[in-house]
Amino acid sequence: MRRETQNILLILLGGALVKIALNGDYLRYVKPAQQPWVIAGGAVMVVLGAVAIVRDLLAARTAGHEAHDHDAHGHSTRPAWLLLVPVLAVFLVAPPALGADSVIRTEARAPSSAATANAAAFPPLPAENVVPLAVNEFVTRAGWDKAGTLNGRTVSLTGFVVHTEGSTLLARLVISCCAADAFPVTVRLRDGSADHLPSDSWIQVTGQVVPGTATQANSYTPDFTPASVTSVPAPKDPYEY
Repeated sequence: MRRETQNILLILLGGALVKIALNGDYLRYVKPAQQPWVIAGGAVMVVLGAVAIVRDLLAARTAGHEAHDHDAHGHSTRPAWLLLVPVLAVFLVAPPALGADSVIRTEARAPSSAATANAAAFPPLPAENVVPLAVNEFVTRAGWDKAGTLNGRTVSLTGFVVHTEGSTLLARLVISCCAADAFPVTVRLRDGSADHLPSDSWIQVTGQVVPGTATQANSYTPDFTPASVTSVPAPKDPYEY
């Protein structure tokens, strides 16, 4: 690959990083706290590519004796420039966030913080009729809270549908830094109220935990008895932390 093509690719990649950092698509890959680093990295790549192009143009202008070969040289690089078309599409069209396929391929588990949670009391849930909870907090409490703070309480969970091994799950993916370290937390939905929904559909469910169903043997996947199931749009940030 010629230097000109390398420099253009550098600018395109840097521009793509800045673009996804500004429009929010970066949340499909990293935590919100990483946004400044994504912007900075993209900006540096754009500057480096632009500086290299300017330097090459100045060098070409100085080497005036090569001007007679310019036309033939331009034709010879045309195939290389055509390679930018698919590359541009890959860089600027963001793929979807991780979903049901990742949940099926990766064993669910309670968040690592739960390893010490059983040694400390969980705070009581707010005194509300329906308590909204992150799925990872719900799974952690269901698996490790010996005081049973979830028992008999109606909670609201938001996640995407996963169909696997005859069960319908509500799932979220938890990341520590980026999508590469994502792991799923899952809740098994009873009563079949979400069985008709396709995988990766986003839903909000209200209902109650079935006490004692989140164990190491089932990868800390508690059973949940829904009172309502509502389809919702996919959130801008699909992960939990």
